[in-house]
Amino acid sequence: MREFGYQRASDVAGAVALRGADPDNRFLGGGTNLVDLMKTGVERPARLIDIRELPLDAIESTPQGGLRIGATVTNGDLAAHPDVRRRYPALAQAVLAGASGQLRNMATVGGNLLQRTRCGYFTDVTKPCNKRVPGSGCPAVGGEHHQHAILGASEHCVAVHPSDMAVALTAFDAVVHYETADGPGELPLREFYLPVGATPHHETALPPGALITGLTLPPVPAAVHSRYRKVRERASYAFALGSVAAALDVRDGVVRDVRLALGAVASRPWRAVAAERVLTGAPAGPETYAAAADAELAAARPLPHNGYKVTLMRNLVVAVLTELAEEAAR
Repeated sequence: MREFGYQRASDVAGAVALRGADPDNRFLGGGTNLVDLMKTGVERPARLIDIRELPLDAIESTPQGGLRIGATVTNGDLAAHPDVRRRYPALAQAVLAGASGQLRNMATVGGNLLQRTRCGYFTDVTKPCNKRVPGSGCPAVGGEHHQHAILGASEHCVAVHPSDMAVALTAFDAVVHYETADGPGELPLREFYLPVGATPHHETALPPGALITGLTLPPVPAAVHSRYRKVRERASYAFALGSVAAALDVRDGVVRDVRLALGAVASRPWRAVAAERVLTGAPAGPETYAAAADAELAAARPLPHNGYKVTLMRNLVVAVLTELAEEAAR
């Protein structure tokens, strides 16, 4: 690890100014991803700007009936908050599935959104990687890719986004708030992550030097009946092979509202829009759920060694929706 500077920010404007002073400066929240990448040489910041003491650690109800979550709220506090557990249970479940208690107590909401892929070629600086060194190639396409993308990938990058939390937030239409030297701004989470295309090194639509200050969850009545389910290679904490965040409102045997997002299948959390269209207004039941999953996965383009993910995700969508419907009928 090369030598770097460290400075603690005293206010949001000061943090943004420090970040803008050098494009190689980085914000430091919990450091659970950034510090790891510094150790391997992937990240080489000139200065770390510690933002943990900024007043961005609150979870509050909004006048509209949603929630406002500060960027420095820890994952542990987010998962334990009574309003999150009651009104958006899939979000609490996603956070709990993501990491151990020690990591949850350090990791922050803003940092979780910005965590980078765990693709082995990306984290190994001796290997080419278009995300790390644009134009160097993507060895995962012809190499080790059994955990990689089946949706939305390109020849330039087939890595997946690692966040569990962001999958649930995508299902619930979260909005990201940020601050720049020119003032505040916001981005719907569905627009926050960029398509991989030919520029996988451009990962988000955040303006250069922007500081995430928090996010807002709108009121989503269906979210009360929601679930996050994650499949991984071992029972202990591991990154997902596939995951589903789902909310379902069934009345009189008909799907009135549904929210569905998939994880570990693309370079960003994948909102299952095609599946939601099939489900909305249709009879609730396994056949409908399977048809919805098939509609979404029709766009899948698996590589030679990750085609199993198509079947895995189909079964996972059907299982989670079936469980939610049965739970609501009790």
